[in-house]
Amino acid sequence: MMEEWLSCALLYHGIWYTREYVRKGLPASSGIENDLFRFLEEWFTPYPFLTVQTSGSTGMPKKLVIKKKQMMNSALNTCSFLHLQRGNRALLCMPLRYIAGKMVVVRALVCSMELLLSEPSGHPMASLQEGIDFAALVPLQVFNSLQNPQEKEELKHIKKLIIGGGAIDEEIENQLKSFPNPIYSSYGMTETLSHIALRPINGPSPSKSYIPFQNVTLSISDEQTLIIDAPDVCDERLHTNDVVQIHEDKTFTVIGRKDNIINTGGIKIQIESVESAIRPLVGEKFAITAIPDPKFGEKIVLLVEKREEEDTLGLKKKLEQVLPKYQLPKLIYPVSCIPMTGNGKICRPECRKLAESISKGNDANEN
Repeated sequence: MMEEWLSCALLYHGIWYTREYVRKGLPASSGIENDLFRFLEEWFTPYPFLTVQTSGSTGMPKKLVIKKKQMMNSALNTCSFLHLQRGNRALLCMPLRYIAGKMVVVRALVCSMELLLSEPSGHPMASLQEGIDFAALVPLQVFNSLQNPQEKEELKHIKKLIIGGGAIDEEIENQLKSFPNPIYSSYGMTETLSHIALRPINGPSPSKSYIPFQNVTLSISDEQTLIIDAPDVCDERLHTNDVVQIHEDKTFTVIGRKDNIINTGGIKIQIESVESAIRPLVGEKFAITAIPDPKFGEKIVLLVEKREEEDTLGLKKKLEQVLPKYQLPKLIYPVSCIPMTGNGKICRPECRKLAESISKGNDANEN
C-alpha cells in the first residue's frame, strides 16, 4: 500500500509535480525554486519523516524530526478552515528551511493547488503579476507592503491571507480591517507544524481571540500558560510558554510569553504588554528587553533602531504619558538594527545580549 504523501501533487509552471514526475529527476536551479525542488525530492520518498529547524526567536535554534502524515493533517486543517481547493493559487514567499515555508508547499500538495514563488524578502508583493488565492506572510512583509501603493493593492487582492511568526502591530490591523478579503492571524509553532488556531483580523467579526481547529484541546497550567493537545499534528501534549486566557466558547487570547516576563523590583512585567502600549509612540523598529540590576534584579531597557541620541530624552517624556512608573524603561539605547531571526521575529536572547553589551561599554567609558 502506497503511503498517503506519495499520492499528493501540486501544479507549478503548468506542470503537475507528482511522485512519478519528481522521480525522473528535477533540474538544478537557484534560489527558492531550487529549495522547492529539493523539498519535493525529499517529500516523494517512502521515508515518513522530515527534519525542520526552529526559528530561534526565544532560544537556540534546534532541529526537529517531524512526520509527513502529521504535516498533511495540519495542511488539511488549514485548507478545510479556509475552504481552499484544487486549482487555487498559493504563494510561497518564505524560506523553506522553516516550518512556515514547508507547510505552504504541503498545503499545495494536499489540496492540489497551483504554487507560485516569490523569493523570500521584505517585499513579496513587488514582483507579483498573477492573482493569489492563498498566501502566508510574516508581519514585517505585511508592514512593508502597506507602505507601497502598488504592493498594497496586490495585498488587497489576495483572497485568503494568514499572518504569522510574530505579533501584529495594532496600526497594521486597523489598516487591514478595510480589506475586502478574509485575513487571519495564526497561532502555532514548529512543534505543532505551523498553526493550530486562527483569529479573524477583518470581516464582520474581527477578534483578539484565536479559534482552535477541530481535534485541538486546550488547557492552562498553574503558571497560566497554554497546554495543547493536538494528536493530529503532535504526538505529545505540548506545554507552551505563552500566557493566555481561555474563554467559555473555547477561543483563547494570548497575553504574552512566560519567558518574556521581566521581574523588576519584585513586579513582573510582560514585555509584549509594554511593547503594545508604546508602539504608536515609538514608530521605528524597537524591542523591550532587560539587563541585570543589583537593586531591582532586572532593569527594563528599550532598544530603538536608528534614533539619534538627542531624541531619547523626548521619547522618554512621551513614554511617561502612557506607561505606569514601574513599566518605564530605565534606559533607552539607540541601535543600528534590532536583532531578528531568519524568519522575521525579534530575537529576544540576542536583544538581551546587545543591551548588556551596550551597558557594559557605557560603564567602561564612565570608568
